[in-house]
Amino acid sequence: MCTCSFLFTLWVCELLFYYSFQVCMTEHEQTMPLPETMFCAEQIRIPPELPNILKEFTKAAIRTQPHDVLQWSAAYFSALSKGETLPVKERLEMPLAIEQTDAVLTLGLLKVLHKQLSPKGMVNVAELKEKWKHLCLPEEQLEAILQLDDFGEEVEWMKFLALGCSALGKSLLSSVKHACEILTKDPEGGAACIPFETFSFLYSYLARIDGEIPKEEVEAFLHKIKEEADKQSGMVLLRNFLSQASTLF
Repeated sequence: MCTCSFLFTLWVCELLFYYSFQVCMTEHEQTMPLPETMFCAEQIRIPPELPNILKEFTKAAIRTQPHDVLQWSAAYFSALSKGETLPVKERLEMPLAIEQTDAVLTLGLLKVLHKQLSPKGMVNVAELKEKWKHLCLPEEQLEAILQLDDFGEEVEWMKFLALGCSALGKSLLSSVKHACEILTKDPEGGAACIPFETFSFLYSYLARIDGEIPKEEVEAFLHKIKEEADKQSGMVLLRNFLSQASTLF
């Protein structure tokens, strides 16, 4: 979506929300209802919180750059009204694929899904599809990810996260790197450390899905990583495995 089209659609969304907000306030206003006849602009009561709501909405839309602004806006205000985690990226991802016509999963969008769904542990596939749609991502990409394992009506979130990272990474270790960047509590650009137990689960799971890495090699690799983690309070840093001279990377 070009910049002009994106901003115009965003403006339309703001107008629609403003109208909906005014209708909602009118329906619930008991003490000072709006007069039936409007004689001047001064009679229009603008709730004091509305400008800030629209400001935050605009900033969120610019950061997230949704492929379908109208669909995303509906999901945004629905989550806002319910007190749920908003479908918003933490920051703008660069470079922008301005000429790209199709939406695609990115690290930032996968992190949004992680914030929304990880607290559940086990996630209903129907809810996952709904959140996926809210981010304007293609359904076929989600189906392709789900087909990588034998999931039923529910998925273990950490497994889905690992598979989502594999859709972003070009190798097993680069996929685990993406997972570390999502799971870490370190600031962006930091060591992106995660507990060894989490690293071991992600690596072992993706190795099993890959199906081409001998079990002995997986165990030997994890043993080396654990030796490093034991020196670092049980935490695995990116440099511990990205510097490994391994054919698995």
